[in-house]
Amino acid sequence: MVQNSKLIQVVILCGGMGTRLREETEFRPKPLLEIGAKPILWHIMKTYAHYGFKDFVLCLGYKGSMIKQYFLDYRMMNVDFTLHLNEPLEPALHGQPSVDEDWTITFADTGSEAMTGARVKRVAPYIKGEHFMLTYGDGVGNVDVAKLLDFHLSHGKIGTVTGVRPFSRYGELSVNGDLVKQFDEKPPIQDGLVSGGFFVFRREFFEYLQEEDRCVLEQQPLARLAREGQLACYPHLGFWHAMDTYRDFQMLNELWKTSAQWKVWQ
Repeated sequence: MVQNSKLIQVVILCGGMGTRLREETEFRPKPLLEIGAKPILWHIMKTYAHYGFKDFVLCLGYKGSMIKQYFLDYRMMNVDFTLHLNEPLEPALHGQPSVDEDWTITFADTGSEAMTGARVKRVAPYIKGEHFMLTYGDGVGNVDVAKLLDFHLSHGKIGTVTGVRPFSRYGELSVNGDLVKQFDEKPPIQDGLVSGGFFVFRREFFEYLQEEDRCVLEQQPLARLAREGQLACYPHLGFWHAMDTYRDFQMLNELWKTSAQWKVWQ
């Protein structure tokens, strides 16, 4: 565990509309879509917390009130209680809630129409330290974020992005002549890395961002950082997968039952 983990906040982008998952996101924001019995957002936060990073800033937007309510109700959902409807009293709890998460969470409304860069810019007042982590609210992986931070602090650049090899949506064939020698149902793509999120930035990265809704993190800000030689890549060759489509949603739920490789916590 990194010694200064308590000083590093984790910003999570939770405001998008999730249009490619409209069959689900019409009713709830994508970060609340469940893997097993818990939202994907919870899985992401558990990963960071496992390595000691427990101070979160959530960039809310589309149906953000539902994310607020989920955590406001969190303790009550984990305990038996008695409620007297005709009395203005708090519910009487039976025992202590079985809640292991000692997290600090800041809920920041960053706008219903804002792009990713604008959302990050708008949470700058809540960032207390010289470095902060950032990721998306729809991707899970067994990324060792403690080692990621150590790598970031070692190179002295403004930003670090985690490079991943996503899994193919199609079965990969190893062919010799007209015979299939090997079939991998969902192999990792071998040609290069793509951004998997799990960023770390020095505070001055906020100067690369604009508050206007149209500011997209993945366009001009990161492209400029790369041109200036200020963006390093931390390669992650382990498991990573984003929940972009309904098929991804189903696959992650199937993996949770069998081999949830991103589950680094006990």
